[in-house]
Amino acid sequence: RALAACLLVVFASFSEITPAQPAGTWVLVDTPALQVSVMHRDEVLRTFENIAIGSNGTTRQKRVADERTPLGDYRISEIRRSRRFHLFLGLNYPTMNDAKRALGDGRIDAGEFTRIRAALQRGDRAPHDTSLGGNLGLHGIGHGNPDIHARFNWTNGCIALTNEQIDALAALVTVGTPVRIR
Repeated sequence: RALAACLLVVFASFSEITPAQPAGTWVLVDTPALQVSVMHRDEVLRTFENIAIGSNGTTRQKRVADERTPLGDYRISEIRRSRRFHLFLGLNYPTMNDAKRALGDGRIDAGEFTRIRAALQRGDRAPHDTSLGGNLGLHGIGHGNPDIHARFNWTNGCIALTNEQIDALAALVTVGTPVRIR
């Protein structure tokens, strides 16, 4: 009985931050413009401006701790409350495409590639302890300084919005929503 009550609380909490999403909805992260747009097919539903990205810009050759935001196509893999960032919308980084590109250009070795591939084939998230890093997503600033956020790209590779913006974004997306970072 206690387990059932706990599960009910977990599912109720999860549903509060994972609303239904219409088919065709996706997120565009425009890094040069420093904005995030929620799209429905080709129509812009909502745009959030003055976002922050990795303090060292963007890259297609992401490495752990390079403080760069990876460019590419991802999906929202989790939506969770965060003590540090208010709300965290995790991305499925690295993907198989990221791993193949990294193996090809020598950023990971065959062992790391095999670990990433095996996890993805099992339906698990890719390990975040490889040379490609992980734990990337869209998040709020938590108790961070709004002035710093407004003036600098400050993240370790994530995409940061204000707490109000991340709440509004989370209301428009679900786990599985495609995210294009360009």
